[in-house]
Amino acid sequence: MSRESDHRTLHNRVLAELGPAIAAGRYGPDHVFTLDGLVREFGVSRTVAREAVRVLESMRLVVSRPRTGVRVRPREEWSVFDPQLIRWRLAGPGRLEQLRSLNGLRAAVEPPAAAAAARLATPEERASLVDLERRMADTGRRGDLEAFLELDIAFHRRILELSGNDMFAGLSGVVAEVLAGRTEHSLMPPTPRPEALCLHRHVASAIEGGLPQVAEAAMRAIVREVVEALDAGGDLGPEGTDPGAQRPDGPTAAG
Repeated sequence: MSRESDHRTLHNRVLAELGPAIAAGRYGPDHVFTLDGLVREFGVSRTVAREAVRVLESMRLVVSRPRTGVRVRPREEWSVFDPQLIRWRLAGPGRLEQLRSLNGLRAAVEPPAAAAAARLATPEERASLVDLERRMADTGRRGDLEAFLELDIAFHRRILELSGNDMFAGLSGVVAEVLAGRTEHSLMPPTPRPEALCLHRHVASAIEGGLPQVAEAAMRAIVREVVEALDAGGDLGPEGTDPGAQRPDGPTAAG
């Protein structure tokens, strides 16, 4: 291993431990770290510790000041749309709260994005979206969750892009983390519900047919079904699993 790659590995190790701990609330607002303390705790150089702190600063998790150390910021000041921070929070004890918050964002953005796509997409873009939905549905029915997730993320990202709104498109990474997080943390069933696949087909068909109101309503139903599935699942059980995933009324929606 080269010195540079070894340096990067140490830097990532500090981030992989310290970032999730802050995101989970183990270190509350105004908790103060020192570089020397991080050096001792993680057995790394000051350079490695300083670079890790800079990454945390870029997410606004901490603020570093000379002679005062590295202070944890209040959660209200965090860069909550940062994909890495979203992953850390989804891996922590507040997973369902984070998912509900993110789905609230989706409810505000994705339905109007679908409506805009129905108005603005070109015939070629509409046909491409329909083809993407068909491939996604096929993988879902086969139970290939890995391929389904990839196509589901692509489907929702494409609709945000087709909206013609740069702000909507800029949230595609956030939506991707929501969809990936539900699969990674066992909040998806072995196969998506037929009702959820049907709603995705309605969205694609409405966009293809230039029906903004229908596209918006179908997308709103998709997000609403996800929220209802999370509510039905209740609290996460041991080992990061959702007890609702083992029950007929547990989380069963596709994204």
